[in-house]
Amino acid sequence: MPCDSGIPDYRGPDGLWRRDPETEKLVTYENYMGDPEIRQWAWLMRRDSGARTAGPNAAHRAVAELERSGVPVRGVTQNVDGLHQLAGMPARKVLELHGTARSVVCTRCHARGPMEDALARVEAGEDDPPCLACGGILKSATVMFGERLDPVVLGEAVAVTKACQVFIAVGTSLQVHPAAGLAGVAADHGARLIIVNAEPTPYDDLADEVVRGPIGTALPTLLGRLGAQGRV
Repeated sequence: MPCDSGIPDYRGPDGLWRRDPETEKLVTYENYMGDPEIRQWAWLMRRDSGARTAGPNAAHRAVAELERSGVPVRGVTQNVDGLHQLAGMPARKVLELHGTARSVVCTRCHARGPMEDALARVEAGEDDPPCLACGGILKSATVMFGERLDPVVLGEAVAVTKACQVFIAVGTSLQVHPAAGLAGVAADHGARLIIVNAEPTPYDDLADEVVRGPIGTALPTLLGRLGAQGRV
């Protein structure tokens, strides 16, 4: 879904990590914590990222509209852009498995704050802005390689997945675990599994339906069809 909002993906055919494998160091905890130059590079990437000005696309709006219609929708996302909430989904109904890039967190005292405030300090000339509370290293409030997912958020995602009637996996390669395994959990517990993705995934054979095509058009069409059929 972020690609349709102008945010490049990571693992796709033209993904960021395929074009420049070195950028993976920016989201690897050990590299980030141990190398000030990596952190400075990361802050510049955050400052210049198109994600700062990206807005929800038709797919995000379709999900939010479905939730507003009274259908019990829950969003479980690997994306860190916050676009579901910007589209109108209540924050309490969005489980961000990999955290959010809209906040920063101190690696020492765990204080949190807006990403935009930290980026304003970068704009003002700070190469590697420290925590204002304790002087610790700040990072994006996202889950980096080498960090574990928040067990509370993951546990809630598993519970929601086990209870759902329809599980739609949208715009994901379904290769990153444990998040990818939710598709199998849904199918094992009797949910109708639908995969919407441009490329094949390891779970396609398990799916009740696979939809190819641009997510910005494919997902609104799918949700409209399922709603008309009373399947969601």
